[in-house]
Amino acid sequence: MTVWKTSMRNFLAHKGRMALSAVAVLLSVAFVCGTLCFTDTMNTTFDKLFAASSADVTVSPKAAGGPDDAPENGRPESLPASVVERVEKADGVKEAEGGVMSMSVTVVDSHDENMGSETGAPTIAGNWTRNDLRSMEIASGHAPRGPTEVMVDADTAEKHHLKIGDELRTVAVTGDIRARISGIAAFTVTNPGAAVVFLDTATAQQKLLGRPGAFTHVNVTAQPGVDDTQLKKNVASALGDAGAYKLQTQKEAAAANKDSMGSFLDVMKYAMLGFAGIAFLVGIFLIVNTFSMLVAQRTREIGLMRAIGSSRKQVNRSVLVEAVLLGIVGSVLGVGAGIGLAVGLMKLMGSMGMELSTEDLTVAWTTPVLGLALGVVVTVLAAYIPARRAGKVSPMAALRDAGTPADGKSGRIRAGIGLVLTVSGAAALWATTQADKAGEGSLFLGLGVVLTLIGFIVIGPLLAGVVVRALGVVVLRFFGPVGRLAERNALRNPRRTGATGAALMIGLALVACLSVVGSSMVASATEELDKSVGTDFIVQSGTGQLVVPQAAEAIKKVPGIEYVTDYKSVGAKITSPDGKTEDEGLVAADPTYQEDLRRTTVAGDLGDAYGKNAMSVGDDYAVRHGIEVGDEITVAFKAGGTAKLKVAAITSDETNVDKGAMYTNITTAEQYVPADRMPENMIMFAKAEDGKEKAAYAALKSALAPYPQYKVQNQADFKQDLKDQVGQLLNIVYGLLALAIIVAVLGVVNTLALSVVERTREIGLMRAIGLSRRQLRRMIRLESVVIALFGALLGLGLGMGWGTSAQKLLALEGLGVLEIPWPTILTVFVASAFVGLFAALVPAFRAGRMNVLNAIATDG
Repeated sequence: MTVWKTSMRNFLAHKGRMALSAVAVLLSVAFVCGTLCFTDTMNTTFDKLFAASSADVTVSPKAAGGPDDAPENGRPESLPASVVERVEKADGVKEAEGGVMSMSVTVVDSHDENMGSETGAPTIAGNWTRNDLRSMEIASGHAPRGPTEVMVDADTAEKHHLKIGDELRTVAVTGDIRARISGIAAFTVTNPGAAVVFLDTATAQQKLLGRPGAFTHVNVTAQPGVDDTQLKKNVASALGDAGAYKLQTQKEAAAANKDSMGSFLDVMKYAMLGFAGIAFLVGIFLIVNTFSMLVAQRTREIGLMRAIGSSRKQVNRSVLVEAVLLGIVGSVLGVGAGIGLAVGLMKLMGSMGMELSTEDLTVAWTTPVLGLALGVVVTVLAAYIPARRAGKVSPMAALRDAGTPADGKSGRIRAGIGLVLTVSGAAALWATTQADKAGEGSLFLGLGVVLTLIGFIVIGPLLAGVVVRALGVVVLRFFGPVGRLAERNALRNPRRTGATGAALMIGLALVACLSVVGSSMVASATEELDKSVGTDFIVQSGTGQLVVPQAAEAIKKVPGIEYVTDYKSVGAKITSPDGKTEDEGLVAADPTYQEDLRRTTVAGDLGDAYGKNAMSVGDDYAVRHGIEVGDEITVAFKAGGTAKLKVAAITSDETNVDKGAMYTNITTAEQYVPADRMPENMIMFAKAEDGKEKAAYAALKSALAPYPQYKVQNQADFKQDLKDQVGQLLNIVYGLLALAIIVAVLGVVNTLALSVVERTREIGLMRAIGLSRRQLRRMIRLESVVIALFGALLGLGLGMGWGTSAQKLLALEGLGVLEIPWPTILTVFVASAFVGLFAALVPAFRAGRMNVLNAIATDG
């Protein structure tokens, strides 16, 4: 009970000093709980949508892929209308209804603006069925009654200001469907962002599937009292040929749809939790510093407690109880803040086009429990070393001034351990650069990153003494005696300075590493494009949509174009001469593609690979299977027959573009794949006539204006697009790392604030002998700046080492250019100085307001 009272008294007495540590715990717990709550809410949203939109039993073609598998020819696999009649006759069937659905479409308005989602959610076109009433209702107007009418979902209508009577054009591989909006259907469950349009059944069959009387699936409704599993068995029995169909109950269909989203949600969830872990790691330094300084300031008090009978265990326990209280307070607030963060993320996603309703907000019981457990455990672990140090305070410490001298022996041991870890980590990073295989090198890289990070943290106090003195010469000496005082204050406790700088070091090391990797990727890809890409223009969809025939035809009619290259990906199983079959796929392209993409040939002539019944293979595949020019390979086209193709060329796989690709002529593929099954173009290339590049570029853009899903890019556009994509990814990562950097800044603030309290008498004496308030504030600001720059130097140096090693691994994959983004590195370094200035604002202000006499009279 005495320990509890003492801990409560100390906690409340120092609540101001604990506040920033509590904020660090709050932020870290909030990020964890917010991530879990947000992803659970997304799961709930999709679960409700998939469950509501799935029939009791769904029948679809066996050849149909999963929800994310787009057909190569833009036409979904289909069933004949007779299947509906056979299903209707099965026992327990109340109703069977044929449905048509395609996600290989684009919907545009009368101004040729894309009505689809910008978040990657699909655009879906189909026929309106009674099954749709499970998840939607017609809010206004009516369902389409003919080929000139279309119904659109309410979310898309609201987002794009559509109303009944407006014209929409649905672009599919079989042609454009022009129709006016006859109705608007609202979701009765949350629609996460898909754009949905409904056509009448006959139009959907003809325009989406390319043939009348066909359906992509059959929705089956059970009679009362018949469960889905039994209904599925009855339907299977009625159909007879089980191998031709895929049957799913409502739960199975919902699970299949959920699985298609699962990988995306898991990646997002674990990535965000990873950044939360980084924030926790940084928060540990803040908590360790806080308790170390509090213990040092209470040395005399602890000594008195020991003198009147408190045992080491009681003192130790007292500090740990304070840590538990701090962890509980910070974690409870963090759980609440996490729920608020989840709501904020939902609103942010809503502004980007992914609608998530707060009605579906899901807070599983595990979320607050995990948040509380993490917050308390991490806080207690961080406070354990200061608590042990407090337990070692002797009763004689009551006769000394506050503060405990550093243990020289333990400092030397720590420095030795840190040097061993750092050197070992550097050796692992060097081994990374010497690796011949990416898998082997990645293990060395991971080991090197961990060892050098821990090594720098452990050796921080030793580095602080060296780096701060160097910074003092470069930065602080310009400020005269005040600068020298700031330097000595930063060096007074190297362990504290090292821990504070290490907190900032972690976040900036990751920023520097990713900046080096990102810049190197862009530089490598740009160099590769300069060497290998010979085409003038590239046409493709940013969302992976196939190039529809009408758009391809428009490209080929553009004036000023010398030639256009078709590029198709044909699904196939490849059997090598050694009898091994692999699902490799084949690129079917026009012979001009060898001019659009210059590939190095190891053996044979690439031009011959575009001859009759010929192909090329990559050298990795050739070595793996012992293939030489002249060998025959068996190609079983998934959408057609089987061919024996002669290997006419072996291309080098030391490239980033089309690495490992196998080429054949489109005319060769057309011999074995029926015309209605032939894949559409994934991408197209165009070469302008000499001197007509600008005119052809403008004409291409004009010709594809009715098809906004495609981008026309020259080589400069393509490079800029690549740079923008990497930049956007890095900006997201930097945004997530900002949490760790904020916690690190709080650590600097906390260290300075506690340092000012620790030096109260000293500050009073300096003020008494003539130090002005302005000089005092400047001294504290300079101390903060030098600590921040110390952390920045360590972090940026460490990060560039990691990034350089990582680039050597990328070089094994063809990304051979190392580029250090010096503008980014220098900007971050300079920004760190401003971070230091910002962190010192409140501590410097409080120090400047101290009463001189009261400060001098302070006891320790």
